[in-house]
Amino acid sequence: MSGIIFYFHAHQPRRTRYYSFFDIGSKDYFNDNINKRILDRVVNKSYKPALEMIYNNCTKYDLKFSFSISGTLIEQLELYHPEILELWKRLVDTGNVEIVSETYFHSISYLIDKKEFIEQIKMHKKKIKELFNYNSRSFRNFELVFNNDIGNIVYNLGFETALTEGADSILGWKSPNYVYKLKGNNLRLLLRNYKLSDDIAFRFGNRNWEEYPLTADKYYEWIKKTPGDIINIFMDFETIGEHIWPETGIFNFWNKLLEYIGKNKEIETYTINEASNSFEVKDEISIENLISWADIERDLSAWMGDNIQKEAIEYLKEIYEKNKDNQEVMKVLRYLTTSDNFYYMSLKYNADGDVHKYFREEAFATPYDSFISYMNILRSIDIDNFIKNR
Repeated sequence: MSGIIFYFHAHQPRRTRYYSFFDIGSKDYFNDNINKRILDRVVNKSYKPALEMIYNNCTKYDLKFSFSISGTLIEQLELYHPEILELWKRLVDTGNVEIVSETYFHSISYLIDKKEFIEQIKMHKKKIKELFNYNSRSFRNFELVFNNDIGNIVYNLGFETALTEGADSILGWKSPNYVYKLKGNNLRLLLRNYKLSDDIAFRFGNRNWEEYPLTADKYYEWIKKTPGDIINIFMDFETIGEHIWPETGIFNFWNKLLEYIGKNKEIETYTINEASNSFEVKDEISIENLISWADIERDLSAWMGDNIQKEAIEYLKEIYEKNKDNQEVMKVLRYLTTSDNFYYMSLKYNADGDVHKYFREEAFATPYDSFISYMNILRSIDIDNFIKNR
């Protein structure tokens, strides 16, 4: 009998506003009106009904789930929708839900400064402890970005398990449906089954897909027939109701699927750390190059594949170095490390480009608007710092 993990990542960035050359000097960097508007919609379409659905199935069938919740989302929920955090607390209190650590700002901080990367992990773990009275033992980086060095860092911070993509480039002929160990230490790795995860997250509503419509009956049979110890279904939590609208039947799909698993007892659900300690390690894996779950390349090209993204990252590094001891400036810079800022700048086209556009379009009309605005904010910080230090 195979086990299964249902892991959902919940995140909303603190989006910047369109910041023109003529705005330089103003410290009004963020578009909190649009942040609230988007959050209100996501709460009503996704978070509230999805958390209630999961709680009902969790308690009715003794099912287990895992979540990560970015610090930027937690801040917005504390401000505008504390009732959603109360729903998450109820889930954690069942004992059947694990909360996974990450960087507080869902950030590219590892690419900027490793000390900052560590500091943001500690910030997030502290917030999770304060909010849920929960000590996280597993870790995920933004969009499952991972390599050996990240693995060594988080292992030395005391984490037992890390999540990353079951990319063909690291697995080859191996299956993602086992517990692996990082070469060089004892960090357990759980690898996303990208096919079964994306069958829901990206193909559920695709009428051109040969398996459309995806029903709970069909999907349940697929996971029953999938060989291995543990099937890792990882996706954005907003998939349920926001990315895939309720009108598509996504809630009915999940309710029925969880009912099948709960009633038939042919597949056991696990939390992340529970699974990593319940199954023997299948093999060691070495991940020399950075991988992610994003786009067809499953690398870092979603955030630094274009020249404008690279230019923005280099300028951010420069401003960070000048201001890393300035707590007032660091409050802003940490929001600017959020990975979404660079995702919006992507010049990709075709299917991947459409996904980038979907996430960007409510904040910025084009990748260039995002880039220009971001660079102007950095220039404003740089000029302000120069004037103060004259």
